[in-house]
Amino acid sequence: MIPIRDTIRSETYPVINSILIALNILAFLVEQSQGRAIDEFIFTYGLVPARYSVPRISVYFTTVQQVIPFFTFMFIHGGFFHILGNMWFLYIFGDNVEDRLGHFRYLAFYLLCGLASGISHLVLNWTSQIPTIGASGAIAGVMGAYFILYPRAKVLTLVPIFFFLHFMEIPAFLFLGFWFLFQFLSATTSSAQAGGIAWWAHIGGFVSGIIFLKLFQLLPETRTGQKFRDLTRKRASPRLQVIRPVGTGDGPNLYDTITVSGREARSGTRKLVNIADGDKKRTFVLTVPQGISDGSSLRLKGMGRQVPEGGYGDLFLKVHIRD
Repeated sequence: MIPIRDTIRSETYPVINSILIALNILAFLVEQSQGRAIDEFIFTYGLVPARYSVPRISVYFTTVQQVIPFFTFMFIHGGFFHILGNMWFLYIFGDNVEDRLGHFRYLAFYLLCGLASGISHLVLNWTSQIPTIGASGAIAGVMGAYFILYPRAKVLTLVPIFFFLHFMEIPAFLFLGFWFLFQFLSATTSSAQAGGIAWWAHIGGFVSGIIFLKLFQLLPETRTGQKFRDLTRKRASPRLQVIRPVGTGDGPNLYDTITVSGREARSGTRKLVNIADGDKKRTFVLTVPQGISDGSSLRLKGMGRQVPEGGYGDLFLKVHIRD
């Protein structure tokens, strides 16, 4: 299953998440520039359990050289599709977790999840000589936090069914729960790192993400963090908004809410609105007139339910102004 987007929109710009993605891409480019020395590069900066458990190997590394891989391993990848998949998952789920934790706490959270995933892999594969690389463990921690924070969010997912691809909106707790179950079954039914995938690092990252989330929620955000959050707060509401209108009884009219910022309410704006009604999707451009007030309703003629006599009811969108 491939996630396309989620329905939760962050209130702040994901500055740290974007920087993490950029650093991963930069590290990948540096890695690819090594040429024939790439294997030595991966063995040096990847996490190799045997470097810590086998004395005849560990003797060749200083203490600093042994510590550095616990952080660098999560920024290098095994190939283009490896980094593409990891960065896409981080892009989908990371912004909302950063939005909830705050920028600086999110950075610490991400690095701790990556560190915990590396340690879990190290402990469970104590004598392995295969380097573990990639941001998967840290991103699994982000997914674990998302699982707790937004279980009812919808994830638009590309699902292969036989020979066809289908788009489905899946609740986040089902999507992430299935992902975790797949990791667990793969870890328990295959060798430690079959196919080059560190399954236990994914599991350790996911579980540590849940634990660290609970711990970070107990810590108050610093004044500096709050000021930075204010600086990065989005001034406009999302350009694309998904609505799921509901009716009253068998009536022809449908009702839902659309969100705009105070500035957009004063000056007017246009939004791309997607109506999700089961498997049916309708998209249209909505014009919000200037000077509209909070609680006002926009009437869209003919966009409600079909009536037996022919024709359609109306869709009423209540305007919520978010400051």
